[in-house]
Amino acid sequence: MSTLIEQVKADGLPRHVALIMDGNGRWAKVRGLPRTAGHEAGAQTVETIVRHVARNLSIPYLTLYAFSTENWRRPRPEVRFVLTLIEDYVTKKLSEFVHEGIRLRFLGKRSQLPRTLKRIVERSELATQTGTRLALSVALNYGGREELAMACKAIACLVRERAVNPEKVNASMLSSFLYSAGLPDPDLVIRTGGEKRLSNFLLWQAAYSELYFTDVLWPDFRPADLHEAISEYQQRERSFGA
Repeated sequence: MSTLIEQVKADGLPRHVALIMDGNGRWAKVRGLPRTAGHEAGAQTVETIVRHVARNLSIPYLTLYAFSTENWRRPRPEVRFVLTLIEDYVTKKLSEFVHEGIRLRFLGKRSQLPRTLKRIVERSELATQTGTRLALSVALNYGGREELAMACKAIACLVRERAVNPEKVNASMLSSFLYSAGLPDPDLVIRTGGEKRLSNFLLWQAAYSELYFTDVLWPDFRPADLHEAISEYQQRERSFGA
């Protein structure tokens, strides 16, 4: 592990890593367990990875895809379990986040969230707002297409009210209306579980991100797997279309 840590501390470390945490259900299925067991195991992996990034890697931004706008289509008991799991995790870890200097931020539409979870989201953002070690963003009820539509509507309203000249609308302005406003675009997007797609995650922000796909299911994802992804990222040459 120490060799890997030294390896990823070389030049070219990504500033912002985003994770699509896929494979909880399949992890449980191959073990003959209910899907809820996979989500619980996945939550343990979140704890491991967040703690490792905060304590051992000089990566200031980490974003986790926790619950998408499409996930509401899953069976109601599973949706309720996942949202309760997120609620319990944030509540349990909040004091540690404050102590560790981890700043929490939630990306997504909050109006649909259960009232208790919404309060916890707001409280945790307020409690951790001075954290400087790691900016941890959690995509919760997040959808990239909906995010873009929301930003376009907001800009359209300003244009209609003549508060903005339509000739002045540009990429920078649109970015300022996204859930992720103020965050740097992810340098590296990692997806676990073997699928090779973004699944409506950070569609605008990931325009020039390096993508890394692994067959490792999220509950089995370890710091060594993260190091492997970062190591490959460091070997790529980023041209940004030039």
